[in-house]
Amino acid sequence: MLDQAFFIYASEKERQIAMKNLLVFARDQIGAEEIFKKEGVSKIAQLVKVEKNEEILCSAIRIVGELCENNISRTESVTKFVGLRWCLEIMNSTSIQRVNASQYCLQNILNTYSGMNNKPDLKPDDALCAAHKEEIDTILSCLLNNVTSRTITGLARDATIQLIMRNIHCVTKLDWAKRFVELRGVQRLMEVASEMEEYKYKSSMDITSSTQTITSVCLEMVYQNVYKNCDDEKTFTNAVDEFIEDKLHSPDIESKVRVVVAITALLLGPLDVGNAVVAKEGILEMILVMAGTDDVLQQTVALECIVAAMTGKDKVDAIINQGVNILKKLCQSKDDSIRVRALAAFCKMGNSGDSDTSTRPFADGVTKELTEACRRLLINPKNEKNMREWECIESLSYLTFNTRVKEKLIEDKKAIFMLIEIAKTGDQSVLFSVLTTLVNLCNAYHEHECCLRMSDAYHEPKMMELTAFVKYHFPEESELVKDDFVGRLWALVAANVISVLVNLAKTDSHNCKELIARVLNAICILEGVRDLVVNKGGTEALLSLALDGTVEGKKQALLALVRLALTKGPEVIFPGQLLTEFVQPIVNLLNPECSVNDNYQTLTVLCNIAEVNVSMGEHIFKEGIFQKIEGFRCKKDYFLRLASANLINILILSPKVAIQYFEQDNSRVEYLMLLYEDENQDIKFAAAAALVKLTVANKEACKEVFDLDWPYFLRSLLTSPSNDIQEMGVIFVISMITSVEDFAAKLIETSIMELLRVLRNKNSTVQNENIKELTSIALEAVAEQSSKKALSVRECDLLNRLQIKYMNVLKTLHP
Repeated sequence: MLDQAFFIYASEKERQIAMKNLLVFARDQIGAEEIFKKEGVSKIAQLVKVEKNEEILCSAIRIVGELCENNISRTESVTKFVGLRWCLEIMNSTSIQRVNASQYCLQNILNTYSGMNNKPDLKPDDALCAAHKEEIDTILSCLLNNVTSRTITGLARDATIQLIMRNIHCVTKLDWAKRFVELRGVQRLMEVASEMEEYKYKSSMDITSSTQTITSVCLEMVYQNVYKNCDDEKTFTNAVDEFIEDKLHSPDIESKVRVVVAITALLLGPLDVGNAVVAKEGILEMILVMAGTDDVLQQTVALECIVAAMTGKDKVDAIINQGVNILKKLCQSKDDSIRVRALAAFCKMGNSGDSDTSTRPFADGVTKELTEACRRLLINPKNEKNMREWECIESLSYLTFNTRVKEKLIEDKKAIFMLIEIAKTGDQSVLFSVLTTLVNLCNAYHEHECCLRMSDAYHEPKMMELTAFVKYHFPEESELVKDDFVGRLWALVAANVISVLVNLAKTDSHNCKELIARVLNAICILEGVRDLVVNKGGTEALLSLALDGTVEGKKQALLALVRLALTKGPEVIFPGQLLTEFVQPIVNLLNPECSVNDNYQTLTVLCNIAEVNVSMGEHIFKEGIFQKIEGFRCKKDYFLRLASANLINILILSPKVAIQYFEQDNSRVEYLMLLYEDENQDIKFAAAAALVKLTVANKEACKEVFDLDWPYFLRSLLTSPSNDIQEMGVIFVISMITSVEDFAAKLIETSIMELLRVLRNKNSTVQNENIKELTSIALEAVAEQSSKKALSVRECDLLNRLQIKYMNVLKTLHP
């Protein structure tokens, strides 16, 4: 294969196939070692200089990355032979495939030195990081120097910043985040963040439409890693202030424009820092002055910053107090892009995000006009890319809080198609707005999140003046009606949104991950779509989202996985060891504050997991499941109580669980007795089965039952019309006789003896021969004990064997 891949006279197709095969071999340790021994690295280094076939080139670069994976000696040889300069040079390309391959190669080198891999939840190995401090520091320093290079492509710059972002935490104990700040890394990132794709000058850098967003996320990651140390945090903010002051000292408009663009990036990343900058004297005034000029570029930059800056009541109030007249003027601009941006700002100010189908953020005419303008911009291929994407999608992300807008948009197949197409690109500059629009279309926010009422402060005179201008309608509570979103979910599924979301789940932005999880969870509500989600790779995407992201994002991903597990089975959704790993997060989903339906579905999936095998049940028990579900007994909802009872019933099949269940809290016997008093027959049945299993497995539990109202419980079992429950009653008698010394004497004093004799009577209508046989043994044991004669060894052994035998009967006694 090596000969074929590097033979210059071979056909391009043959070399392509050979290189692909070598890539497969490189992923195996033996194959990787063979390629390395036969000087594969040096051959690839030479090939990269002359190769023109992009596919062969990318496979060759990935082979180098595979040789470095999890092997320190090969990694050291590779970095020594080809050097970091080689890796950075091949990354400098306009081919996204080559950039991705180079990024993968460098990431594998860093992973090997730091003990990480590409799993989001894996932490770096501190010992490895310390041992290879110099190598890691050199690589990240080289990447940092590359960030502001004027000779690299925008794609290479994005990849460089992403590598820093993904590895800034890999040397936590070595304080590389602090060193990053000391090396003026913050100033370098701010320099990149201040660049504009549509505005070029003499020393401008090549950037992509995603560069600013990627830079914002990287600034956030750096800030989070220095935030814990107060001094480092000050150093970070000082670096930001230094950059802004340096730019503002320049008298030209270009510098001020770049400052505002950089502030927008801060507001999309380390929000606290961005808010602090906007709050500084003169900054907001400067932004509003720029918005009030006749220069379209300044207006555009200022409006984008204003929209990003509206992160809280104080910021909104400040903008309202100082900029109402300016925004009014911009709403009437002849430039569509400015007008739509200004109206988007009004949308955000009005906070029209409620679930009211009759709520109108503006009067019908204004809303209709704005929505139609956005739609035209979205579907018109002649419009400039930035104008089509930013203006209309940013606006739609606010407008689609309104139900009428949602319904109008979902009916427009061209607009939805274009929305999905833009999402496919993964363009970071617009991704969040696209995902927000999809979330709104799906109603994928919790009720308390999307039903935010306008605060009292928003009814102050200045706000009322603003809303009068845009004819904002403040809804009364009586106007709220239920929004029907199921049809919109089906429309999005038909537009292939599942595949797009699966691909986008690889994003580095935690906020975007949360939105993706919300939409996928909403889609998984549709039972008929769940198979499609699995087939499209949704399981793997949701697993990654459940491991890495915001708290709410992880929860949404887990809820979606729970819904998939209801349809496909937990062993399919969580294959192999994953089933064990995901027990704890699924147990943690149970929360009284969650909806009844979410808790019920989670309990049902836990029941299914517990039925996989006994060890899975024991694993669920170790996660403290009983402390979570016992509170559901007091819930009014029948399904929650039933699912809780069924789960207890299944878990107690394990003798180990049955013993520990009682030992943790002996009041649990009383809990099951109280649960048995439930009016619902299914719940009574599950509680009875659980209690009988507990007495079979645990003698101490029998003694606890003896102190409670056992005659009522036993009488209820024996008089049940169900043969299964009658059989449980007799097994209960046998368990109590073998465990409690005075039980037989107490039993004779009750009318229960007569019930047992009736069950034993051959003329009885009872057809279950097991019951007759068991009842005979039980009556004989009662007679032996009541005559003060201890049960013989043979009789005790017989009763114990019967208990074991009929434990198998009890295994079937849950719905």
